[in-house]
Amino acid sequence: MNSAALIIIAVFTLAAALAAATLRKLMHAALSLVVVFVGIAALFFLLGAEFVGLALVFIYVGAVAVLVVFTILLTPRDVGKDRGFNWGGAIVAVAVFGGLTWSILNTQSLAVVAPHMPALTVKQIGKTLMTIYVWPLQCVGLLLTAALIGALILVMEEKR
Repeated sequence: MNSAALIIIAVFTLAAALAAATLRKLMHAALSLVVVFVGIAALFFLLGAEFVGLALVFIYVGAVAVLVVFTILLTPRDVGKDRGFNWGGAIVAVAVFGGLTWSILNTQSLAVVAPHMPALTVKQIGKTLMTIYVWPLQCVGLLLTAALIGALILVMEEKR
């Protein structure tokens, strides 16, 4: 793995995460969140996990980020009202960060070497999805299509 690429991607991802958490305009924060998702996917690409990286791009950037942007655009809000800094959220975030850091540093699994497994390619995953798991894949696609149609019906305004 290229250390320079890792450092550059990590810096951009952390800067975008900080921007997503601190920007006042929701649309700018949502677009910063998209940059965070792309940065995390790039880290997976550097690690050689192409399928996970592509899944992050397709699911998070292609679906979740679009959902967040549409939610921001379709939700009425009071633009002139400024609520100030959310101290309760900051305290909870620091507490969660401290707890996760403590649990990561105190785990014993960091010293255990992972067993060698054969490489799993995107082609093998696609072949398995299209042969063995074709019916569950089609059911999920049908369910997501029904959810999209339901969301469009809820958002549409009645014509007078």
